[in-house]
Amino acid sequence: MENSLYNSLYEASEKGKKLLAVLIDPDKFELSNTKNFIEKVNQSVATHIFVGGSSVAEHLTDILVSEIKEHTQLPVVLFPGDVTQITNKADALLFLSLISGRNPEYLIGKHVASVSKLRGANLEIIPTGYILVQNGKETAVQRITATVPMPRNNIQSIVDTALAGQLLGMKLIYLEAGSGALHPITPEIIQSVKSELQIPLIVGGGIRNKSQLETAYKAGADLVVIGTAFENDESFFDDLKL
Repeated sequence: MENSLYNSLYEASEKGKKLLAVLIDPDKFELSNTKNFIEKVNQSVATHIFVGGSSVAEHLTDILVSEIKEHTQLPVVLFPGDVTQITNKADALLFLSLISGRNPEYLIGKHVASVSKLRGANLEIIPTGYILVQNGKETAVQRITATVPMPRNNIQSIVDTALAGQLLGMKLIYLEAGSGALHPITPEIIQSVKSELQIPLIVGGGIRNKSQLETAYKAGADLVVIGTAFENDESFFDDLKL
């Protein structure tokens, strides 16, 4: 466990080293573009590749992860929207509990259903408290999970939810504005949550440029996740070269 992915995330958080994950949604990604896209990832400051989406066809994740692993040494982490997105070919799995919502399926139901796939799997499983925050429009996560995002202006409630996740034993907290969010998580929310956490903080959704990325880092995000911005414009990689 000393060289585990989680251990490296925790150590980076303790040292103030900022991390970046590129999120690839199998449903929105052209498999034929994998080599070209991953080469750009390899030449950027990205430290991790996340794979997952709200709704992905069965076996698609498995095929995509295999292809990605052919072209990079970066850790590939599953960010699954459902049990069908689990593949043993990745390095780790964020075991997401949607603690901002009250739908039992996404608090424990899907997790129980996933155990048969995870039993004996060679995946590092990282319990993660997942908090969906209002971003200005309805997201796929909101529709599929039938949950309501937390109001952006009720920062104390977001902080309390994150801390409750930590007290429940979550190893990561993930603040999510949602894919294609109109507004990213505000610096005030990030800073307020980070100030009370003792575990690494992930922030994603709505980050479309280097300035917004730096803002999230300065506010306290340990790892930032960017997906849609790269899907829409791969030239964003030019701003993030090593």
